[in-house]
Amino acid sequence: MGALLWLLIPVLAGLAAALWSSWALRNRRTGDVAELAGYARFRAAMERQEPAPTVPDPVTDPV
Repeated sequence: MGALLWLLIPVLAGLAAALWSSWALRNRRTGDVAELAGYARFRAAMERQEPAPTVPDPVTDPV
């Protein structure tokens, strides 16, 4: 009976590995769409030609 219990450990580990691998290899269909939309927003932001904000000089600017 003890040998069967020791055999149960690798069998359960194999089942857990099979479940994990099937979960890890699942199809993820929504990831690319969100990533491509984020990349398009990034490109649009980098292509904008806006002047840099100016900070007033505290020495020459009277308050």
